[in-house]
Amino acid sequence: MPAVHDELNPAFDIIEPAAWRGPIIFNSPHSGSIYPRAFLAHAQLDIATLRRSEDSFVDELFAAVVDRGFPLMRAHFPRCYVDVNREPYELDPRMFEGRLPSFANTRSMRVAGGLGTVARVVGDAHEIYDQRLPVDEALARIEGLYKPYHRALRRLITGMHRDFGAAVLIDCHSMPSVAGNKDDRPRADFVLGDRYGTSCVPVIAEAIETALTSFGHSVSRNKPYAGGFITEHYGNPSVGVHAIQLEVNRALYMDERRYERSANFALLAANLVTLADRIAEIPLDEIRPYRAAAE
Repeated sequence: MPAVHDELNPAFDIIEPAAWRGPIIFNSPHSGSIYPRAFLAHAQLDIATLRRSEDSFVDELFAAVVDRGFPLMRAHFPRCYVDVNREPYELDPRMFEGRLPSFANTRSMRVAGGLGTVARVVGDAHEIYDQRLPVDEALARIEGLYKPYHRALRRLITGMHRDFGAAVLIDCHSMPSVAGNKDDRPRADFVLGDRYGTSCVPVIAEAIETALTSFGHSVSRNKPYAGGFITEHYGNPSVGVHAIQLEVNRALYMDERRYERSANFALLAANLVTLADRIAEIPLDEIRPYRAAAE
């Protein structure tokens, strides 16, 4: 259930395993459901509408991977408050009173769609605010939440890479079961986004797809989601750091209208633990940086 707090403390956490089994990190940046009271006071939408941008329960779906030896990082703040899967300053100048920093990216497609670092809309273009926000408010969210989140994620990846010679970041998300009013066709059960093969070596995406299809699920690659900022920013296969975005169809595990877990929740969570095991079976030599043979 969502919660309303005066402060976000902690804003995120990293659940570490008792024993680290392999170089795999699970990250849930959009499952946060703690809504700051001051934010709600300035929003013209109720929590039920704001939750349309949540990846509800995704952190719970993947929680059991910790017992298998893999860390899970998760945000507690909602995506509509600040989105860590964007560039740090992907901001719409029309939203704010005052001048944005000169280095802000004000022209991206995501900004145009109202889904920048500080979002303008949720769901089917529902405007969050009925008035402009002070620029300092956006900058405070970036300094106080966005940047600490990424510092912690980078430390986690760096430590994993140091200890194992490689790191694999599984960026966990959920998606509506249908695209929206313009396209009501059902989506695949899972969408894997590897930035069209640039953010991880092929063996990782292949292992994930093989595991998911063995559970009877349909899988799509890079359509309609090829991976966001996190996947693009951290994935660097040439140095042995890999990132892939994993989108789960919400109809698999929840009632999308009532925001409740469905009867299939436990089974899907168990299958995702098996998925983690399958990824861990990839030989380290296949994900470490390539080293030319000595001879």
